[in-house]
Amino acid sequence: MVSELIDKYIWLVQTFIDAGPRGLSLGEISARWCSRYGGSEYARRSFNNHREAIGEIFGITIACNRATNRYYIDEGESAVDGRESVNWLVNTFTVNNLLTLGKERLSGRVSVEDIPSGQKYLTTVMQAMLDDRKMTLRYRRYMGEEEVRHIRPYAVKEFAKRWYVVAFSEEAGAVRVYAMDRILSLEISDGKFRMPPGFRVDELFEDSYGIYPPEGEEPVLVKLRTTAREAAYLRDLPLHQSQVFLGTDEGGRSIFALRLIPNPNFVMELCKHGNRLEVLEPESLRHQVADELRNALKMYE
Repeated sequence: MVSELIDKYIWLVQTFIDAGPRGLSLGEISARWCSRYGGSEYARRSFNNHREAIGEIFGITIACNRATNRYYIDEGESAVDGRESVNWLVNTFTVNNLLTLGKERLSGRVSVEDIPSGQKYLTTVMQAMLDDRKMTLRYRRYMGEEEVRHIRPYAVKEFAKRWYVVAFSEEAGAVRVYAMDRILSLEISDGKFRMPPGFRVDELFEDSYGIYPPEGEEPVLVKLRTTAREAAYLRDLPLHQSQVFLGTDEGGRSIFALRLIPNPNFVMELCKHGNRLEVLEPESLRHQVADELRNALKMYE
């Protein structure tokens, strides 16, 4: 199962992070492997296969110092710290392992949010991604008809408690995003595909908010004014990677600027902040948010 392999990859990365720049010998790695997973020793061939997979999937190089025959993560911990997706995986699997090992002692004391869409199809999609295999899915959009799509799974993306498949749709001839909780069935086909050179899912969405990839739109400058209390939240959890703090006005309210494509996901996010956040620019976005809030108010009048 791909989930078991990912667990082993994450364990191996975490083990080298803990070991620091001195690294580990193959014997030390094998001893820790047996302590973690039991069974026979960690064969050199298996270790090398895992090293190669970690390099391909996460972009982390486990190098070997030939003078000492000790293995280490190339560039040290910074190689991991600079990759948010790897940090997320390491943290998620580390926490998951702790919860599994301590579930009896910590029963009733730990609460986590459930992401239902990740339970059924996430590992299947990741297996297809690892093998560069095409997929066939039956899909139903909200308020839409059932459809069959033949896709090349490029990436997975999590947003607002949902998992999405970012894929090239052969029917559309373009990249499309599919919510996993709207998938009715999913099959890995025999056909293979080749990833576009230099593809990075974070770069695809860097000018967007949420799960709307840009389709020819250009990012615009967005200015927001917030209460002092709301500003504290936005500093800790920025709305977008481009967010910068510009200062405060005479009333002590904070001004933030962002550069992105205002899409429906972003409009909904702004509405969530109610009267604690005001859109200053652009005027078109200001009117969009005002209309949404006005229509919501009408339901209560």
